[in-house]
Amino acid sequence: MRTRNREPQPLGSEGPLGRMAQILAARDIDPTAIGELTNEPEPFSPLDALLAAMPPRYQDAVADHPQVLAWTRDVAEAAVAPSQGARRQVTTGPSLLMAGVVGAGKTHQAYGAVRRLVQSGVGVRWRATTAADLYAELRPRPGVDSERELAAVSRCPLLIIDDLGAAKSSEWVEEVTYRLINRRYNYELPTLITTNLAIKDLRTYLGDRVTSRLAQMTTRVEFEPVDRRRHRAAA
Repeated sequence: MRTRNREPQPLGSEGPLGRMAQILAARDIDPTAIGELTNEPEPFSPLDALLAAMPPRYQDAVADHPQVLAWTRDVAEAAVAPSQGARRQVTTGPSLLMAGVVGAGKTHQAYGAVRRLVQSGVGVRWRATTAADLYAELRPRPGVDSERELAAVSRCPLLIIDDLGAAKSSEWVEEVTYRLINRRYNYELPTLITTNLAIKDLRTYLGDRVTSRLAQMTTRVEFEPVDRRRHRAAA
């Protein structure tokens, strides 16, 4: 995936802060407040920002599965800096497919993996969605540019697709899934996928084209057939 190096922007009267000062002055707002604001420490750490974007249920998620931890190390090692001295960013890397019964802890591990990446010091632009929600967002309807939305999801540096195979199968679902997976396969964009289907059953649901690419682009992890949610509820 190509990255663009942007030239540093001046911070004086000709730069963005200068223009902001002019706008504030025109609105009778003291422009010297800008200097005070820029001298303040950043209010949020990368981890704070990550937690704010996570569902509350998974904000304490910790990845501890050996293969998931190995995946996070590989993705972190593949991260690159867009310019000298800048923080390394996730732009390419391997993908992971986690399969197991409902409640086995796959989603917990997926969010924990993103947390682990942020804690390792790399920058991560990411998005998480269930397969059912993704198809609902991409389904053509008036007033929505479905193609633009598909392109945005396809280009996201790190994507979590939860519960692949839970939505009702159709030719349209198979085609959209193929287009999404194929782009991420071609550009080697790290993708975390969870599914309740056994790996051997994915071909029936997704078709040959998708499963062939998933087989090449992902490390496959099969979780023990234990519903941890029910165990915790019983305890």
